[in-house]
Amino acid sequence: MGTVTSTQHAAAPVDVVYRLARDVESFPEIMPDVESVEILERDNGRTVTRWVGVVAQLGRKIKWTEEDHWDDEKRVCVFEQIEGDYEVYRGTWTFEEAPDGGTTIEMELEVEINVPLVGPLLKKLVLKLTKQNVDGMLQALARKAEAEAS
Repeated sequence: MGTVTSTQHAAAPVDVVYRLARDVESFPEIMPDVESVEILERDNGRTVTRWVGVVAQLGRKIKWTEEDHWDDEKRVCVFEQIEGDYEVYRGTWTFEEAPDGGTTIEMELEVEINVPLVGPLLKKLVLKLTKQNVDGMLQALARKAEAEAS
């Protein structure tokens, strides 16, 4: 289906933003389109989580389990769905210190979902909604980090 990339600046230290990003189980509190996140496993930088997302525009819930590999030294997370509704769901999340002392957050996500009887137009809509979701997630994370840092 495609790849989406999103970049967001947070006026908060990179350590704060990265720590909050690792706290994925709190995402339903800051993201209205995430119904739940359940931690299934967590050890040595590896996390397995079960997600339920809501796509209101399509009247549908999307469920998946993903495996995340967090590199605390590089402040990078590489993730991939290990089961669920997506045909492909994988990407990289990076956190870099910005010149102003804030943080540049970037996510690249490759996504493909198989929706029966879906034509090219609806696939474009799903990709657009995915981009909006990623943008919203990074913005919500930035707001939360900025509130905590102030």
